[in-house]
Amino acid sequence: MALDQSALLELLSELKLTNVTDRIRTVTETLYQELINAEATAHIGAAPFERSDDRTNQRNGTRPRVLTTTAGDLNLKIPKLRQGSFFPALLERRRRVDQALFAVVMEAYLHGVSTRKVDDLVKALGADTGISKSEVSRICADLDGEVATFRDRDLGVTGYPYVFLDATYCKARVNHRVISQAMVVAIGVAADGRREVLGFDVGDSENEIFWTEFLRSLKARGLDGVKLVISDAHSELKKAISTVFQGAAWQRCRVHFMRNVLSIVPRASQDMVAAVIRTIFAQPDATHVQAQFDEVTRMLERSHPKVATMLHDARADILAFCGFPPKHWRQVWSTNPLERLNKEIKRRTDVVGVFPNPAALLRLAGAVLVEQHDEWEAGARRHLSEDSMRQLDAFNAALTLPDASALTGVIPVPELIAA
Repeated sequence: MALDQSALLELLSELKLTNVTDRIRTVTETLYQELINAEATAHIGAAPFERSDDRTNQRNGTRPRVLTTTAGDLNLKIPKLRQGSFFPALLERRRRVDQALFAVVMEAYLHGVSTRKVDDLVKALGADTGISKSEVSRICADLDGEVATFRDRDLGVTGYPYVFLDATYCKARVNHRVISQAMVVAIGVAADGRREVLGFDVGDSENEIFWTEFLRSLKARGLDGVKLVISDAHSELKKAISTVFQGAAWQRCRVHFMRNVLSIVPRASQDMVAAVIRTIFAQPDATHVQAQFDEVTRMLERSHPKVATMLHDARADILAFCGFPPKHWRQVWSTNPLERLNKEIKRRTDVVGVFPNPAALLRLAGAVLVEQHDEWEAGARRHLSEDSMRQLDAFNAALTLPDASALTGVIPVPELIAA
């Protein structure tokens, strides 16, 4: 709703009590907010609380957004909708990431950590004519503040039944040496089915203490209600999960597991073995999954005994998804949701090549993750439906392991191969 005369007079009274700099920021913030509200009204077809035949949607609260300008940081409120999403044309979705990339490149350039990639980027950005260290420091400090605020935010507002963990690797200079650093990321599916970036950090993924501290930091911020943790079978990560998330099930990523299996299978047999194992995951319910697992294992004991042993040893871990609603299975039996996010991080970080320090890596990757979180929050699509999420509390996780021959629908593996 546009400012009326009384609102303008109230704003004028507030401005009289501020200095010139604050006045400019306040007026700019007010103008931006009015333009955003006007665009939302046009998008919805009605102003707040207005009865209109042109209305196509309803407002559903707001979400905060900080816009950094030459007038200062503007604290804006972006309207949320009951259906669909709204993002103001005034704001650029990826502005934070572009700033982070600029900051990383210039930090490396000014500190003499120069590579061909960095030199080319400096010229492409038009910054080779000169930029002060203080300006780069200011940009870095602003971005670090945004990333830190996001990483420290309260997670206790809702529960997160599903938590995905993974790492991607980038090069950074540490003590004058270029080493591989792990960018670890945790995303969660909230009780309403929405995805959120829970946290991230840079460190040594071969260190159990690092993983344990990372997971404990999530719990300290209020992470609760975790029923299933999905990750690769990294030994140090597994130990940390069992320590921090006692009482939660662990799902070993089926995609990573399949890669491990195929690494010991002759190339000529890989397609057949993969197809046979995939039949386990094509079943309609937990009972048939377990029975098909038995059928596949018996067959592979004859042709590929090492694969059969791997399946037997990993049974509980790769079939943990069976204790959850079948509608969720495709979304929780692998870390694919995180793999796509990691690819976006790599796409951005590969532009830099070698980071001047781990903090610079955290800054750029963190900006990518914060932007992705904002897009998930603004989007209408949920990772899992609210109705299916309500089934979690009532779902019976107890499984029976029947004789495969007593079931209909189990695929006889020899027949599958013959076909």
